[in-house]
Amino acid sequence: MEYKDYYKILGVERDADLAKIKSAYRKLARKYHPDVNKSPDAVNKFKDINEAYEVLSDKDKKARYDSLGANWQEGANFTPPPGFEGFNFNQGGYSQDFSGGFSDFFSSIFGDILNAQGASRAKGRSSGTSYEDIFSQGGFNQYGGKTSSKPPKSENLDVTQDLNVTAADLMSNMPISVKQNTFEKCTKCSGVGSNCYECGGTGVKKQTKVLNVKIPRGIKEGQKIRLAGEGKSDEYGRKGDLYFVLRFKDSEYSIKDDNLIKNVEITPSEAVFGCTKNIETLHGKINIKIPQNSRTGQMLRLKNLGLPLKTGGYGNLNVKIMINLPKELTNKQKELYKQLLELEK
Repeated sequence: MEYKDYYKILGVERDADLAKIKSAYRKLARKYHPDVNKSPDAVNKFKDINEAYEVLSDKDKKARYDSLGANWQEGANFTPPPGFEGFNFNQGGYSQDFSGGFSDFFSSIFGDILNAQGASRAKGRSSGTSYEDIFSQGGFNQYGGKTSSKPPKSENLDVTQDLNVTAADLMSNMPISVKQNTFEKCTKCSGVGSNCYECGGTGVKKQTKVLNVKIPRGIKEGQKIRLAGEGKSDEYGRKGDLYFVLRFKDSEYSIKDDNLIKNVEITPSEAVFGCTKNIETLHGKINIKIPQNSRTGQMLRLKNLGLPLKTGGYGNLNVKIMINLPKELTNKQKELYKQLLELEK
């Protein structure tokens, strides 16, 4: 993600006091407010301005931001500090967090602190500045709408992420366990961080939750599994849903709908004369007969040894023949292969 230079966004020096920060914010907020400025990039600039003020007007957030150092350049590639890896980021743009449009960079630094503070209460809290101070016609929130005591319309609290499953997972009737990492404000330092030993100075603590996910029979790759109430939550207690997008990932099988493909290696002599191979399947071990004069890439279809069908029964297992030399050849085997090579000339 890109590093955001909040001082550059507000046009102030790094040693600017709160009065200068507040003055710069008011000036820019009036200029780029969506109700005043109709240019295409006004909305994003207005969000950046609010985000910069959110950080620089709060002494705790400002201290954490300043701890990143002053050698960053706006737009430079930024990697979150250790301990922040569990956040779900949207690539580019702004996250769909209840906080109302804070960027991924902001989320990577301050995490779930806003879940405790509330975005609407965090704005201007340390300085006492309100939106009524900026616009004489009344208060405005960061979306350009008028302030209200009623809870705002819920942002998208749903979370969508990939879930890698194997052929064995699709075969099993048992739910699979999936670990979910979330971050909560450190109770030891109240999210301030600094020298806190409990959170390592990050202000947040990692929490791990295990979810049991039932894989429906006959589900296809790319389809979604919904877990109600396991998405993001906001300060009003509203919860979104978690959607897992199924991705097939298996080192032993290639998965195509309800059918499986499994590679079986044979030697050149076995390919010429045929052989019997004992192979492992999802339904147990079986013996298969490799016909004479088999070739690499040739398929043998084994009915009803694939994945469960939604309507009952099973798909097929396709055995793909792969001809390979033994890993180690004896001198006698090498001599025989040499004689065969001479005969093939």
